[in-house]
Amino acid sequence: MSPAPVSLYIYYRIAASYAADARVEVEGLIDALTRQFAVSGRLLRALDDATLWMEIYENVAEPLRFEAALNQSLAQTRFESWLSPGSMRRTERFVAL
Repeated sequence: MSPAPVSLYIYYRIAASYAADARVEVEGLIDALTRQFAVSGRLLRALDDATLWMEIYENVAEPLRFEAALNQSLAQTRFESWLSPGSMRRTERFVAL
């Protein structure tokens, strides 16, 4: 029996001055990962805080491979420089009950 698919919830704060560049890059990353891993990915922002973003990837069958590809793709961008001072990417992983 294979393990249950994993859903990843990744949140962070983007510096407002870099929001446009970050959005283009993150949406492109989500599109590429969605195609490569056949997952459902999307980008959200907090209702009351435009700097708080969340990437959601649902039904990830190979979470270790997926996260490695995600991290490798991010390393090829300026993503870290777009984060708000003191912010970092935080990942929460969930499975169905």
